[in-house]
Amino acid sequence: MTDGNPDSTATAHSAHPQDEVAPEYDDTAIRFLEALWGEGFLSPGGPDEVRRVVADLDFSGKRVLDLGCGSGGITLFLAREYELAEIVGFDVEQPVVDLATERAAQQGLADRARFVRGAPGPLPFPAESFDIVFSKDALVHVADKEALFADIHRVLRPAGLFAASDWLTSHDGEPSEAMRVYLEAEGLSFGMASASRYEGAMKQAGFVNVRTVNRNAWYRGVAQLELERLKGPLYQPVAEAVGSDYVDKNITTWSAMQVVLDSGEHCPTHVFGMKP
Repeated sequence: MTDGNPDSTATAHSAHPQDEVAPEYDDTAIRFLEALWGEGFLSPGGPDEVRRVVADLDFSGKRVLDLGCGSGGITLFLAREYELAEIVGFDVEQPVVDLATERAAQQGLADRARFVRGAPGPLPFPAESFDIVFSKDALVHVADKEALFADIHRVLRPAGLFAASDWLTSHDGEPSEAMRVYLEAEGLSFGMASASRYEGAMKQAGFVNVRTVNRNAWYRGVAQLELERLKGPLYQPVAEAVGSDYVDKNITTWSAMQVVLDSGEHCPTHVFGMKP
């Protein structure tokens, strides 16, 4: 989500060719979200939430894909924190990939972390390229979950693991009026779906040990604090960086988001699976 969430941007299988649309995560969006969530983080929770998602993973000597890497904060965090062999950050938007590449060089991590921009569609990697596929709040931008998970399954090696956080809904079908108001406020290419849809798409693709963990209760409280900060101490410094109109727009977005978090219709969720 941008203007209101996720750590990255659309991944493969988005609805429109990248070169035909303006980036959803442009410089203004990046500056706003990083002011709220920390440098390199375009989704909530910071390093602590990332650690929760990957708590059961052994990165030692592994080749990792960060799908929908955004401006690279999480990719570089994983490269620093874990003994992985290589991590590749993939995104469909050039501004975030450029920024992530610059930060990798600045932090001395370019030998372990690299960033690739690709057009929406099938992932630009050969079959069985990665031991682990990770994603943080980016797959929400992909409407076709079945094609997405088939492609993730394709690029994983046998016994490869998938671990992600993403923004889900409590049900499929027509959203509530409150959810429609929220999605309109976001104005992003969200293709939200339920945990049942994710689990079904993963099993259809061939994943086993599929499970989901609803994180609504956690983010419901965090989002309320974010909204209070935006209205209070963060307002002036962020307005100086991106303009007061932009901050006001996001206060409206967060207020609408809080309604669907409180109702439980908006469900940040951890998602896990393994390729046999």
